[in-house]
Amino acid sequence: MADQAVSPEHPPTIFRKDYRAPAWQIPEISLDFSLDPDVTLVRTRLRLERTGDHDEPIALDGEELKLREIKLDGRDLAAGDYELTEEKLIIPVAGDTAELETLVEISPKANTQLMGLYVSGGIFCTQCEAEGFRRITFFPDRPDVLSRYSVRLEAEKATFPVLLSNGDCVDSGTAEGGRHWARWEDPWLKPCYLFALVAGDLAANRDSFTTVSGKPVDLAIWVREADLPKTEHAMQALKDSMAWDEQTYGREYDLGQFNIVAVADFNFGAMENKSLNIFNSRYILADPDTATDADFDAIAGVVAHEYFHNWSGNRVTCRDWFQLSLKEGFTVFRDQSFSSDHGSEAVARIGDVRALRAAQFPEDAGPLAHPVRPESYIEISNFYTATVYNKGAELIRMMKTILGEDGFRKGSDLYFERHDGEAATCEDFVTAMEDANDADLSQFRLWYSQAGTPRVRAALSHEPATSRATLTLEQKLPPTPGQPHKDPMAIPLKLALFGEESGDAIAQERLVMLTDPAEEIVFEGVGERPILSINRGFSAPVTIEGNRAPDDLAFLSAHDDDPFARYEAMQQLMVETIIDVVSGKRPDHKPVIEAVRRTLGDDALDRAFIAEAVLLPSESFIGDQMQTVAPDAIHAAREALRRDIGTSLEAEWRAAYAATSANAFEFTPAAKGLRRLRTVALGYIAARGAKDAPKLAFDQFEGADNMTDRYGALGVLANGDAPERVAALDIFYNRYRSDALVLDKWFSVQALSTRDDTAQAVAELIQHADFTFENPNRLRAVASAFGANQRAFHVATGAGYRFMADIILKTDKINPQTAARLLPPLGRWRRFDEDRAAMMRAELERILEAPNLSKDVYEQASKSLGG
Repeated sequence: MADQAVSPEHPPTIFRKDYRAPAWQIPEISLDFSLDPDVTLVRTRLRLERTGDHDEPIALDGEELKLREIKLDGRDLAAGDYELTEEKLIIPVAGDTAELETLVEISPKANTQLMGLYVSGGIFCTQCEAEGFRRITFFPDRPDVLSRYSVRLEAEKATFPVLLSNGDCVDSGTAEGGRHWARWEDPWLKPCYLFALVAGDLAANRDSFTTVSGKPVDLAIWVREADLPKTEHAMQALKDSMAWDEQTYGREYDLGQFNIVAVADFNFGAMENKSLNIFNSRYILADPDTATDADFDAIAGVVAHEYFHNWSGNRVTCRDWFQLSLKEGFTVFRDQSFSSDHGSEAVARIGDVRALRAAQFPEDAGPLAHPVRPESYIEISNFYTATVYNKGAELIRMMKTILGEDGFRKGSDLYFERHDGEAATCEDFVTAMEDANDADLSQFRLWYSQAGTPRVRAALSHEPATSRATLTLEQKLPPTPGQPHKDPMAIPLKLALFGEESGDAIAQERLVMLTDPAEEIVFEGVGERPILSINRGFSAPVTIEGNRAPDDLAFLSAHDDDPFARYEAMQQLMVETIIDVVSGKRPDHKPVIEAVRRTLGDDALDRAFIAEAVLLPSESFIGDQMQTVAPDAIHAAREALRRDIGTSLEAEWRAAYAATSANAFEFTPAAKGLRRLRTVALGYIAARGAKDAPKLAFDQFEGADNMTDRYGALGVLANGDAPERVAALDIFYNRYRSDALVLDKWFSVQALSTRDDTAQAVAELIQHADFTFENPNRLRAVASAFGANQRAFHVATGAGYRFMADIILKTDKINPQTAARLLPPLGRWRRFDEDRAAMMRAELERILEAPNLSKDVYEQASKSLGG
């Protein structure tokens, strides 16, 4: 289905301040689908209720719908009785209630945008968030119109034997011409973005769950029959999520059925449609041979996320799309907590923060910076961002830190009780937390309205004569687009002091609320020189600047009793060492090497934590710490440090590698940690340039009994020049060429390679017979991976920029949402040297000059240029 052309000169902008409650509510909707891939007919009956004293007509959204019939209160309407535009159906209604019936025609097979009703691999499925329902039928497509849905599906039985929708199946039967039908009813009020249907030839992994009150729930994960063995992990994650939500939040499931369907073509990771979750297949299908440990963890996290939405998003939904973080930030926090409780808490927190820094911190520092609750947008799909999701989750976490675990639970209980069945706001959530705890979070609300990452400067001084230490804290929030001046934030900082001589905590952890531009904290009885541990557990999403010397960071990496702070000290030591080299200072790798040696030798540490702690920070993260990013210099300095760590600690790396080599596959935290450390050790052995490294990697690749070890070895080989590299890539391709999800890995490992020829290799990959622009997973496997490869994307010739712009323009004609999400790497042009900045800007201008540009890409490109 062709995308909607938008005039770049006059794109409409939606402002939060202009919100108005709906003039009409639709408490009941009946949908009747006659499904056919080429021509689907949708008959809709709406019960309309006027809200308030006004004479406004009913205005329904609709895009690319062919109107065949329209009736009001049983009377056929003539063309002059209503107004029909490309985006609206407007009908005057005399009374306060009415019944409207429409019949529309749509073409799911032609819908390449993957929004609304479309066909994926012969399966009908839907995606209605944020504004896809208007591509199915005429309706007020906004989240504050809540309705009860009755849905009848009819399709050819032989081709589409399974017919699913929201709620419970209340009836089914056969129809003429080899067709059949099913009727589904959902008793719960919901916005139209939570509507879903699926029809196809699918098989189910069936199970059941008994809720805390003793109610049985039928569970099913629907996939192609050949994929059934790969659904066991997802099913277990679903049951674990249901139990965890009962225990942790007191939230019980509210229907007799819960269905999940996996499809190959999907713009997102998954969708929380009421009782019928539709998933990108990459977040459902897994077995040891085809999925890495990271894949298994991601599946559990996403299954939990979508299930948790049943309460934080469905039972309580958002009033308007500016409130998106009300459901997404809260639910990300919930899925992060679930993952932490079911694995290594320290490693889970490291992963959360690493993801935040990789995507959200750069967003906060660039032209696309926006508050967690945005003030305006052109295309809402562009605001499904790391700021709304990941930073939004950090806001929830901070409230829990401030109020305590019991206080936070009281607040969440009040929130669900007060707003069940309503469309709420971020303000409603904060108010519930305040009311339940008799607390004042007035200043904390600034986190929702002010963009940018606060910078906190921490300076610790010590007076041996008085045994007193003084910590001075100063906060600054840099300007962001549209917000040149900021008020001081309420920043919860967990901190402690350790004694340099004793290595012990001499000031136990305390929570300090930084609310003023500058504050002083005095510690008494500090007899030895103190070393500051600050932002422990990453208690606030801020950047810490301070006077901690390399020796202090090395000390904390060995002695801090907070795992995240220990990891953070190591990472900061590595970053500062690399930046010193980039800045022209003589390299001193010894403090890093010794810190890594101590961490590797600490038998009390979890192997998974060790693997995370000794990994060097990414080149992108290092660049984020610099005023002007220097991709080539960063790469050279980082590789030199990797090589030195590998050489100086070769014996330790080989010992670690040997100690994990007999790790037969088990999916346990301990086994996962051993596999992770094994590949990290292999990477350092290869970085040292050991002659046997390619053979070690190839033997691991060939002998692995799981994808984690196999793909880890392939990643090491893909970065090198040994003959084993070509052999391994060929073997991997031929073994998995029929498995789309694994083949995505084959594309990605090449797009992420640190080789000099990666930009050229990626240009060749999109010409490969197995590459397609129409599958978002395959496109992201190449283009998104390449955009994250700082050195290759920013190759000095500008070839990476031209490649990305070409990809965006071509994808925009097929799937504007996916195209827009490829643009942010180009938007960071101001952070780079003059030549690179000019080339990136030129590509953005070329994109904006393209005819019939979607509003998705227009908004991203124009804002990136500062327009």
